[in-house]
Amino acid sequence: MSNESTPPVNAIDAAAIDVFVERLWSESGLADNTLASYRQDLEGLSRWLAGQGRTLDRATRESLNAYLAARFSAGGRRGSGFSARSNARLLSTLRHFYRQRAALGAIAEDPTLLLDAPKLPRPLPKALSEREVEALIRAPDVDTALGLRDRAMFELIYATGLRVSELVGLATSQINLRQGVLRVTGKGGKERLVPLGEEAQDWLERYYAQSRPVLLRGATVDAAFVTARRAGMTRQMFWTMVKSHAFRAGIDARRISPHVLRHCFATHLLNHGADLRALQMLLGHSSLSTTQIYTLVAREGLKRLHERHHPRG
Repeated sequence: MSNESTPPVNAIDAAAIDVFVERLWSESGLADNTLASYRQDLEGLSRWLAGQGRTLDRATRESLNAYLAARFSAGGRRGSGFSARSNARLLSTLRHFYRQRAALGAIAEDPTLLLDAPKLPRPLPKALSEREVEALIRAPDVDTALGLRDRAMFELIYATGLRVSELVGLATSQINLRQGVLRVTGKGGKERLVPLGEEAQDWLERYYAQSRPVLLRGATVDAAFVTARRAGMTRQMFWTMVKSHAFRAGIDARRISPHVLRHCFATHLLNHGADLRALQMLLGHSSLSTTQIYTLVAREGLKRLHERHHPRG
């Protein structure tokens, strides 16, 4: 929309917005782009309220609710951009603004106190196909100490569905190669036993025998997975490693996340008929509803498979 067709903000609201932005800048030192976004949000509300015969300081909880609802319903029209996430960001702006106005004594009551934030859609975890996972796992050069370590880590996380923090935090004492199980400490300090699987167990044994001693060069480290600096792996190092091998495997970086192999573990188990309760235990989820998100990922994958291969898809 051009500037000529945008009505100016009334003088009372413009002054209130100026005070808000100036105080926010002096107290928080926010970037110019952030301050401009705050100003744009408030000016948009001001113009809408003017149509209701109100100013920003005379807005009520009902009028703010109506504005958010109007924006959200407009979000159904292509290109408007007023999604639940956009409204959630706007509500954050309004809460900052009206908290300041109440503190200054400009309003008697903050109209945002009882406003509910829009429910944001939960993003589906990213999962690769089984063929892509195989390519990613095979990407490291196992003839090198680091490549063998990377292959063992990939095999282990795909076989067990560990969180990245659980993987890099593993101590040698938590891995029982004789029994083929891990003792994992997850969120909230909860312990669980996770089976390794023969493939992951084999690569772990090779890593322990051939790679780990080379990387440590005589040092003693509790961490199961170590670096050439004779220290334990970190989340950041693992994420860098995943991106590097994904590039070598020809996988689009936009489809990669630090937890991608955990998500693939869950999705592929469901695709092959795994029980949801058993998957919950393996993943270490306290609530089944968290695990159920993977049923949506599996369903989306089946839909794409049908559309791609069925003659009437």
